[in-house]
Amino acid sequence: MSGKNYYYLSGNTAQGLISFSESNLAGLTNVFFLNHPSESLKTELISKVIKHYEGSFDLEIIKSVNGHEFLDGVVIRDKSLAVISQPVKSENITEIDLRNGTDVDECKDLHEKKISLTNAAYQAFDAGLHVHDELEKIYINEMDFAMANQVANDFISKVLPSIVEREGHIYHRLFGTNTKDGVVNVVPELINSVSKAYFIKGRAGTGKSTFMKKLANACKDNGYKVELYHCSFDSNSIDMVLVRELDFCIFDSTDPHEFFPERVGDEIVDLYEKLVTPGTDEKFSTEINELNNRYKSYMQKGIAHLQEAGLYHSKLEENYKSVNQTDINEITDYMYNQIK
Repeated sequence: MSGKNYYYLSGNTAQGLISFSESNLAGLTNVFFLNHPSESLKTELISKVIKHYEGSFDLEIIKSVNGHEFLDGVVIRDKSLAVISQPVKSENITEIDLRNGTDVDECKDLHEKKISLTNAAYQAFDAGLHVHDELEKIYINEMDFAMANQVANDFISKVLPSIVEREGHIYHRLFGTNTKDGVVNVVPELINSVSKAYFIKGRAGTGKSTFMKKLANACKDNGYKVELYHCSFDSNSIDMVLVRELDFCIFDSTDPHEFFPERVGDEIVDLYEKLVTPGTDEKFSTEINELNNRYKSYMQKGIAHLQEAGLYHSKLEENYKSVNQTDINEITDYMYNQIK
């Protein structure tokens, strides 16, 4: 039976708006970019493609950084097909220009206000990241790095049974991001797509991301396809490794995406317990609480800016000229006819 997998390719982070489209579209024969300022219109077209193929093929549905009511694309690997709403670098991309009759200049003021508020959110996230770096230093100074390497190597030996005689690949993605709807994620869906999940517990700076980077590279080097999910706060950090061929995932199960095992066989990997000097939380409790409060304050400010930007985005959607159903049918028929 065919299924659906959900993830994000773009995120609102401390580094600004980031995108991981390239590694996910590499090798696809048919990549269609829908060019129009209206996310609602593009979502309607993407939804139509999903409905056309669902039940017959496995679908990768790309959720939108602009909010839960939008989609950024769909990938159907068995058809070597992707339909996306954002411009990307791809060898086989076909642009479908839907802008006929759309007066973008008329909405320029609304767009500029949305961009200004979104940039203010990025600045708040960046300030929060600097505070988070200070929090990490507390735990880094109390880490046993030799033991960290040993724990990572033992785990890799445990989950990586054999070499596959082929070239591995890493798909760079996000399992959530910061949006006008708050901090969102699809962690439960990803967990339930495999039979085994490892929940990494720890603190800032206790090696969760480094642990997962080592694991991802080891799986790739041994010929496996790896889904590597980046942190939606700091895109240089890693929050999840999922290997469908080995039927497992491991992820950073701490705030703001804290979960606990609910299925028989799922496990917790506690790096604070394994790697950090006992009593560190208690010893530095005053500093830790102060830094945590400052960090969360910046995150809340950033989300508030995105929420306000979302109001302007809604006004933009109301102002853009829509395409009628006949045009939508013609566009999708054109795409189906172009598929190689």
